[in-house]
Amino acid sequence: MRLKNKTALITGGNSGIGLATAKAFIAAGARVAITGRNKATLDAALAELGSDAMALQADATDIAATEQAVAAAVQAFGKLDIVFANAGIPGSTPIGGSRLEVFEQILRTNITGVFFTVQAAAPHLNDGASIILNGSVMSQLGSPGSSAYAASKAGVRGMARVMASELAPRGIRVNVVSPGATRTPIWDGAAPTPEAKAQLEKRLSGIIPLGRLGEAEEIAKTVLFLASDDASNVNGTEIFVDGGSNGSPVGGPVFRG
Repeated sequence: MRLKNKTALITGGNSGIGLATAKAFIAAGARVAITGRNKATLDAALAELGSDAMALQADATDIAATEQAVAAAVQAFGKLDIVFANAGIPGSTPIGGSRLEVFEQILRTNITGVFFTVQAAAPHLNDGASIILNGSVMSQLGSPGSSAYAASKAGVRGMARVMASELAPRGIRVNVVSPGATRTPIWDGAAPTPEAKAQLEKRLSGIIPLGRLGEAEEIAKTVLFLASDDASNVNGTEIFVDGGSNGSPVGGPVFRG
């Protein structure tokens, strides 16, 4: 098993990509601690994950709560081998129509929260551990209205490279997985009804070269690779899992004759 006897911490592990990754890690032999803000979804996730998991309520922007969650995970499972800093939020911040508190909340969650998650975990990591940060193809696409979100995910990429340098003496690898449009609850705010979701998916699929949204399980498989010894010489790298949106931006069905 690829993660036999490994221990992992996943922030935002109660739904979407985080939950799919927790399932993949456990199937590969790991014990996993997940964090999240919502106790109900944490309890539901824990019921799915079983006895090799624990759930800890913590908001990624609450640094003290994050530190306490890390300490609880270490007390239960021992030192950590894997950290997946996955927790993040979307948000629209168009020029001329944005409020400071919305902009700052996105940055606090997606950059500051990620940094302090890693900082809290670092003393408790085994040498040779793997850290994976969740980025986004949005850092590259220049999508209107997404300044704060795009900046936050570009910041994740920049931080990962610095962290990779700082932690390399301990053999700790730091990489980024950057999803494209993926079928998760992150779209609930933008498309609150099944009809709206279908329309949004149709529109997004038209600009993705593979012609479809990704699945959370597809992102999880890439995170599993980066967490495992199969990626033992992969460090300071960003892997896009986006159906070609970044690499072939005019390859989608809407651009074909």
